[in-house]
Amino acid sequence: MALVWNQQVFTLEACEHYQKGSYRNRCHIAGPNGVQRLSLPLAQGKHQQTPIREVRLAYDLPWQKLHWRSIRTAYGNAPYFEHYVDELAPFFEKRFPFLFDYNLELLRFIFQKIGYAGEIHFTHTYKLKSEASSNDFRDVVSPKNTAPPSWFQAAPYPQVFTERHGFLGDLSVLDLLFCCGKQGGVVLERSKKQ
Repeated sequence: MALVWNQQVFTLEACEHYQKGSYRNRCHIAGPNGVQRLSLPLAQGKHQQTPIREVRLAYDLPWQKLHWRSIRTAYGNAPYFEHYVDELAPFFEKRFPFLFDYNLELLRFIFQKIGYAGEIHFTHTYKLKSEASSNDFRDVVSPKNTAPPSWFQAAPYPQVFTERHGFLGDLSVLDLLFCCGKQGGVVLERSKKQ
Protein backbone atom coordinates (compact mmCIF):
# COMPACT_ATOMS: atom_id res chain seq x y z
CA MET A 1 0.00 0.00 0.00
CA ALA A 2 1.26 3.42 -0.82
CA LEU A 3 1.12 5.91 2.02
CA VAL A 4 1.20 9.66 2.32
CA TRP A 5 1.65 10.83 5.91
CA ASN A 6 0.83 14.22 7.37
CA GLN A 7 1.00 14.43 11.19
CA GLN A 8 -1.76 12.12 12.46
CA VAL A 9 -3.31 11.29 9.08
CA PHE A 10 -2.32 8.50 6.74
CA THR A 11 -3.71 8.81 3.25
CA LEU A 12 -3.67 5.57 1.32
CA GLU A 13 -3.27 5.78 -2.42
CA ALA A 14 -6.45 4.03 -3.52
CA CYS A 15 -6.49 5.19 -7.16
CA GLU A 16 -3.10 4.06 -8.45
CA HIS A 17 -2.51 1.19 -10.81
CA TYR A 18 -0.91 -1.96 -9.43
CA GLN A 19 2.89 -1.59 -9.20
CA LYS A 20 4.64 -4.80 -10.18
CA GLY A 21 7.77 -5.53 -8.15
CA SER A 22 6.59 -3.55 -5.10
CA TYR A 23 5.79 -4.42 -1.50
CA ARG A 24 2.06 -4.32 -2.26
CA ASN A 25 1.94 -8.12 -2.32
CA ARG A 26 5.13 -9.17 -0.57
CA CYS A 27 7.20 -8.76 2.58
CA HIS A 28 10.29 -10.16 4.27
CA ILE A 29 10.50 -11.92 7.62
CA ALA A 30 13.50 -13.13 9.63
CA GLY A 31 13.57 -16.92 9.73
CA PRO A 32 16.09 -19.34 11.18
CA ASN A 33 18.05 -19.33 7.89
CA GLY A 34 17.95 -15.57 7.36
CA VAL A 35 15.63 -13.29 5.44
CA GLN A 36 12.64 -15.06 3.91
CA ARG A 37 10.33 -13.51 1.32
CA LEU A 38 6.57 -14.06 1.50
CA SER A 39 4.56 -13.24 -1.63
CA LEU A 40 0.80 -13.13 -2.00
CA PRO A 41 -0.10 -14.66 -5.39
CA LEU A 42 -2.39 -12.63 -7.61
CA ALA A 43 -5.24 -14.08 -9.65
CA GLN A 44 -5.54 -11.14 -11.98
CA GLY A 45 -4.29 -7.62 -11.94
CA LYS A 46 -0.62 -8.41 -12.19
CA HIS A 47 -0.32 -5.95 -15.01
CA GLN A 48 0.65 -2.33 -14.51
CA GLN A 49 -2.65 -0.95 -15.81
CA THR A 50 -5.00 -2.63 -13.30
CA PRO A 51 -6.46 -0.29 -10.65
CA ILE A 52 -5.12 -1.31 -7.22
CA ARG A 53 -8.59 -1.94 -5.80
CA GLU A 54 -9.32 -4.47 -8.56
CA VAL A 55 -6.28 -6.68 -8.00
CA ARG A 56 -7.50 -10.09 -6.83
CA LEU A 57 -5.68 -12.58 -4.64
CA ALA A 58 -5.25 -16.14 -5.95
CA TYR A 59 -6.08 -19.17 -3.84
CA ASP A 60 -5.24 -22.05 -6.18
CA LEU A 61 -2.14 -22.74 -4.06
CA PRO A 62 -2.24 -22.96 -0.22
CA TRP A 63 -0.17 -19.79 0.30
CA GLN A 64 -2.02 -18.84 3.49
CA LYS A 65 -1.14 -22.13 5.17
CA LEU A 66 2.47 -21.89 3.97
CA HIS A 67 2.86 -18.26 5.09
CA TRP A 68 1.35 -18.97 8.49
CA ARG A 69 3.66 -21.95 8.97
CA SER A 70 6.66 -19.75 8.07
CA ILE A 71 5.53 -17.02 10.46
CA ARG A 72 5.00 -19.49 13.30
CA THR A 73 8.45 -21.00 12.69
CA ALA A 74 10.11 -17.59 12.54
CA TYR A 75 8.31 -15.95 15.47
CA GLY A 76 6.94 -18.74 17.67
CA ASN A 77 9.62 -17.92 20.26
CA ALA A 78 9.32 -14.14 19.94
CA PRO A 79 8.38 -12.40 23.22
CA TYR A 80 5.00 -11.11 21.99
CA PHE A 81 3.96 -13.81 19.53
CA GLU A 82 1.46 -15.37 21.94
CA HIS A 83 -0.10 -11.94 22.57
CA TYR A 84 -1.13 -11.56 18.90
CA VAL A 85 -1.29 -15.06 17.41
CA ASP A 86 -5.05 -15.54 17.84
CA GLU A 87 -5.92 -12.16 16.34
CA LEU A 88 -3.48 -12.51 13.44
CA ALA A 89 -4.41 -16.08 12.46
CA PRO A 90 -7.60 -15.04 10.58
CA PHE A 91 -5.45 -13.17 8.04
CA PHE A 92 -4.18 -16.60 7.03
CA GLU A 93 -7.56 -18.35 7.13
CA LYS A 94 -10.12 -15.92 5.69
CA ARG A 95 -10.18 -15.50 1.94
CA PHE A 96 -9.94 -11.84 1.08
CA PRO A 97 -10.95 -11.36 -2.57
CA PHE A 98 -8.85 -8.23 -3.12
CA LEU A 99 -5.23 -7.42 -2.27
CA PHE A 100 -6.16 -3.85 -1.26
CA ASP A 101 -8.72 -5.07 1.29
CA TYR A 102 -6.28 -7.60 2.75
CA ASN A 103 -3.57 -4.95 3.12
CA LEU A 104 -5.99 -2.42 4.59
CA GLU A 105 -7.27 -4.78 7.28
CA LEU A 106 -3.73 -5.85 8.14
CA LEU A 107 -2.65 -2.19 8.33
CA ARG A 108 -5.53 -1.36 10.68
CA PHE A 109 -4.60 -4.33 12.86
CA ILE A 110 -0.96 -3.21 13.06
CA PHE A 111 -1.85 0.42 13.75
CA GLN A 112 -4.13 -0.65 16.60
CA LYS A 113 -1.50 -2.92 18.13
CA ILE A 114 1.35 -0.40 18.04
CA GLY A 115 -0.87 2.36 19.39
CA TYR A 116 -1.31 4.55 16.32
CA ALA A 117 -4.41 6.62 16.99
CA GLY A 118 -4.47 8.69 13.80
CA GLU A 119 -6.94 8.56 10.96
CA ILE A 120 -6.75 6.65 7.69
CA HIS A 121 -8.02 8.46 4.59
CA PHE A 122 -8.12 7.41 0.95
CA THR A 123 -7.32 9.28 -2.22
CA HIS A 124 -10.29 9.89 -4.56
CA THR A 125 -8.20 10.54 -7.65
CA TYR A 126 -4.65 9.75 -8.60
CA LYS A 127 -2.19 12.63 -8.37
CA LEU A 128 1.31 12.32 -9.71
CA LYS A 129 2.60 14.47 -6.84
CA SER A 130 1.13 14.83 -3.38
CA GLU A 131 0.37 18.10 -1.67
CA ALA A 132 3.41 20.09 -0.52
CA SER A 133 2.35 19.73 3.14
CA SER A 134 2.47 15.93 2.98
CA ASN A 135 5.24 13.39 3.06
CA ASP A 136 4.81 11.19 0.01
CA PHE A 137 6.05 7.63 0.61
CA ARG A 138 4.62 6.06 -2.54
CA ASP A 139 8.00 5.44 -4.16
CA VAL A 140 10.23 5.58 -1.08
CA VAL A 141 9.67 2.12 0.36
CA SER A 142 10.36 -0.31 -2.45
CA PRO A 143 12.35 -3.50 -3.03
CA LYS A 144 14.02 -1.58 -5.87
CA ASN A 145 15.44 1.05 -3.51
CA THR A 146 18.64 -0.22 -1.96
CA ALA A 147 19.13 2.71 0.41
CA PRO A 148 16.64 3.79 3.06
CA PRO A 149 15.28 7.34 2.85
CA SER A 150 17.59 9.96 4.38
CA TRP A 151 15.14 10.66 7.22
CA PHE A 152 14.90 7.04 8.39
CA GLN A 153 17.43 4.80 10.10
CA ALA A 154 15.97 1.57 11.50
CA ALA A 155 16.50 1.62 15.26
CA PRO A 156 17.80 -1.81 16.28
CA TYR A 157 15.65 -3.89 18.60
CA PRO A 158 16.07 -7.48 19.87
CA GLN A 159 15.07 -9.96 17.16
CA VAL A 160 14.52 -13.70 17.45
CA PHE A 161 17.61 -14.70 15.44
CA THR A 162 19.90 -11.77 16.26
CA GLU A 163 22.64 -14.13 17.48
CA ARG A 164 22.70 -15.87 14.07
CA HIS A 165 22.20 -12.97 11.66
CA GLY A 166 22.72 -9.73 13.59
CA PHE A 167 20.04 -7.05 13.33
CA LEU A 168 18.05 -7.30 10.11
CA GLY A 169 16.32 -4.15 8.92
CA ASP A 170 13.71 -3.78 6.18
CA LEU A 171 11.55 -6.60 7.51
CA SER A 172 7.78 -6.82 7.78
CA VAL A 173 6.25 -4.84 10.61
CA LEU A 174 5.20 -8.24 11.98
CA ASP A 175 8.82 -8.71 13.07
CA LEU A 176 8.62 -5.48 15.05
CA LEU A 177 5.24 -6.40 16.55
CA PHE A 178 6.26 -9.91 17.64
CA CYS A 179 9.61 -8.75 19.04
CA CYS A 180 8.56 -5.47 20.69
CA GLY A 181 4.78 -5.59 21.17
CA LYS A 182 3.18 -2.22 21.82
CA GLN A 183 6.64 -0.67 22.07
CA GLY A 184 6.94 -1.14 18.30
CA GLY A 185 5.51 2.35 17.83
CA VAL A 186 8.28 3.77 20.05
CA VAL A 187 10.90 1.95 17.96
CA LEU A 188 9.44 3.46 14.79
CA GLU A 189 9.56 6.93 16.32
CA ARG A 190 13.22 6.39 17.29
CA SER A 191 13.92 5.38 13.68
CA LYS A 192 12.95 8.79 12.30
CA LYS A 193 15.94 11.10 12.02
CA GLN A 194 15.27 14.56 13.37
